[in-house]
Formats: sequence, structure tokens, C-alpha cells
Amino acid sequence: MITCAVIDDEPWAVALLTDYISKTDFLQLQFSTSSAIEGLQKLQEQPAELVFLDIQMPELTGIQFMKINAGKSKIILTTAYSEYALDGYEHNVVDYLLKPISFERFLKAALKAKDSIQPTAVLNAEVKISASPAANFIFIKTDSKIVNVSLNDILFIEGLKDYIAINTEKEKLITLETLKSFEESLPKNRFVRVHKSYIVAVEKIESIERNRIFIKDAVIPIGDTYKENFFKIIGEG
Repeated sequence: MITCAVIDDEPWAVALLTDYISKTDFLQLQFSTSSAIEGLQKLQEQPAELVFLDIQMPELTGIQFMKINAGKSKIILTTAYSEYALDGYEHNVVDYLLKPISFERFLKAALKAKDSIQPTAVLNAEVKISASPAANFIFIKTDSKIVNVSLNDILFIEGLKDYIAINTEKEKLITLETLKSFEESLPKNRFVRVHKSYIVAVEKIESIERNRIFIKDAVIPIGDTYKENFFKIIGEG
């Protein structure tokens, strides 16, 4: 786990980043604050390996903050102004997030920080499935460990460009892999691509309404390209 902190004078940004951290299994939030001064004080009491830092704050700018903190934490800068990016990179920050921040972009920056903080961690998210056709599990590399995931527990898989989020009955696992590559490792009779960004477990579908699939609390769109094949598989084509 990488300990982290959020320091941003905008409450909505603090809330968003805190939520994103809670969804990322290798990050652990130490504290969040809207005050740069309080952030410096808290870092003395609760050191954090990674800080999500707003570059433009009233008490101290992000650049001033980094000079005082003197490299004790890795920094990911956040701001609504792209012109500050160069200043950040001159101070060797891990990454630069432009508001509004999507989870996909946040995750990319977090993984970059992870690689910097834990260079020996297993980041190659190669996915392997047993050669046996009857296999009912899959091994997934996520964070610094390999997890045995039962196919029966998988609800759906979401593609995030170079990453995928495997949503199971118990948790969400983030791993470096493309959706296309992962799709090839799954049994075709149990999992079906329904959208450019989604694969669903057929047996977990609770209902279908128009072009939407409902699984637990998730609502998954059915893409036009995949619609015919999907309805054929469930016997409605």
C-alpha cells in the first residue's frame, strides 16, 4: 500500500480525489485537507509517500509547498490551469492532472507514482488462465500480488485503455491489460463483449431494458456493434 494525502483548497476536488483513492486498491489515504499550511503540519505527524497537491492555493502555492516539503513525498499536481504544467515538471513531479479529473486519468497517474515509489513491484499485469478447458478460475496480477479469481465471482469487466477493472462479487481489481486480450482468456459461453468498454458475465445479468444491462448496481450500455451477437447468445436474436 502507498500512503497518500490530498491537499486542495477546493472541497469538491478533495471529495473527488478521496473517492478515487478509495477505489484504488494500492492507495491508502492518510489525510485530506483544504489548507496548504495544515497539510505541511499533518505531513510531519502522518508522513505520506504520495501527495495529490493543488498548484494554486491562497496560503502557499504548490511550488512553494514542494520547496518546503523538500522532496519528502512524491507529488502529483492538480490544477484547472494547463499553463502551470511546465513549472510542475521542472520540480520533478510524478504527474500533472488537469481538472476536471477522470478516474481513468487519475489511475494512470497513480500507477506512474507506484512505479516510482515501488520500482520492484510487479506492474506487468499479465493475465494467465489454466490450460484446462474446465478451469473455473483465473490468476490476475494486480498491485504487487497475484490473485486467484473465481470466474463465478466476476460480474463484468470494464476497459480503461491500457487497464481493466474486474468487478467481482467481493471487490474491484485493477490490472494492466487490454480488454481485447483479457476477452481472449475467458470462456466464450460465459462471458460476452457488449460494448467497446465492457464484457459481462451472462449468468450475472439481472435484467435488460432497451440497450442497457443491469447487474447489481451497475448499468452497462449495449453498443450497436455488439448488439446482434449479444442477443443471439442470450437466445433473443
